[in-house]
Amino acid sequence: MLQAGFSRASVCRGRIRSPQCTLTPENHCTFRQLILQSFCKKSPIELKGTEMTKDAQPPRTLVWPATHAKFPPQPVEQRFTAGAAYVDGEFCPIEEARIPLLDWGFLRSDACQETISAWDGSFFRLQDHLERFQRSIGRLRMTSPESFDRIHSIVHELVVLPGFRNAYVQIIMTRGRPPIGSRDLRLCKNRFQAFSMPYMWVAPPEVQARGMSLHISTRVRVPPQSVDPMVKHYHWLDFQMGLFEAYDAGAETVVLRDLDGHVTEGPGFNIFADIEGRLVTPGHGVLDGMTRRTTLELCRDLGIEVVEGKLAPEQLRSANEAFLTTTAGGVIPVTLIDNVKIADGTPGPKTAHLHTEYWKRRAAGWHAEPVVYRQVPEGEKIRTG
Repeated sequence: MLQAGFSRASVCRGRIRSPQCTLTPENHCTFRQLILQSFCKKSPIELKGTEMTKDAQPPRTLVWPATHAKFPPQPVEQRFTAGAAYVDGEFCPIEEARIPLLDWGFLRSDACQETISAWDGSFFRLQDHLERFQRSIGRLRMTSPESFDRIHSIVHELVVLPGFRNAYVQIIMTRGRPPIGSRDLRLCKNRFQAFSMPYMWVAPPEVQARGMSLHISTRVRVPPQSVDPMVKHYHWLDFQMGLFEAYDAGAETVVLRDLDGHVTEGPGFNIFADIEGRLVTPGHGVLDGMTRRTTLELCRDLGIEVVEGKLAPEQLRSANEAFLTTTAGGVIPVTLIDNVKIADGTPGPKTAHLHTEYWKRRAAGWHAEPVVYRQVPEGEKIRTG
């Protein structure tokens, strides 16, 4: 476990006192940027390693795992350095990936997807992601041109080709198109495509350390009466317009409501809030996010009371603490809602505890499936084409 401990006082004065930090080439830039940003904002940030037990009082700090890669990221071919894609049955550099103009996935947002992460050379809950992808395909009455096992192999190859240790992979099924001149859905040939890029954050570590700012929009999330929320789909115009509202209000992200005015979800994340001592996460009209599922498991393991139910905007604004859950970042603290601090304006103890456990368990191989890399032998040049 990487340890980097800085006292609040020393950080606020713009210098580090008695750091206990082991920096490697892989983590040096991240922590250097984090330290510099904390100095510029003069925010009282503490990052330190800790070993947590079920009965221990969790510290209100965020803990990040060290990487254990035995060799640096290296693409199989130079053209895959930025990422890889799979289109029309072939792999290509991500910059060259294209979809047909007439694909109804583009014209009508008639598509589903699954976002999968790899960290330190291992996928997280890959089997669960692939099973949920199959669920989405079935509910949209699509037929995959690729088998389950073939999609599994494609996901691995998308990380192997660029050599990413920390990766963001998206697999996509689109409706395709019917013959020219027809509007019959039943005649569409469904299409599978996918891509990989370096791991993407909803909020990078330095933002997570201080907590995100959230806007509660009055905009209604597309209701389940219209589109099944258990399908991971691309109906995002409500999120996109909500994000503009959030930016105009000075916030970093947004959460939408349902038809009854209750909080639902945000662009790419679920939300949890501590209401009168127990965690509440919306239980209706939301995607059963994979990190949400993971957090519910962690709560059961750690003895943290949690319920899936209704969450009113007023409850969220007056919560003891709140956080987001997402594949693109894990457990992310929220410390400001509609320009008002939550509690003392720092990540809450349950948030920090769950954040720590999430990354610690991932680092230990929980729900992990290692990527089998093709290492370029020492002295051999990387192929360029």
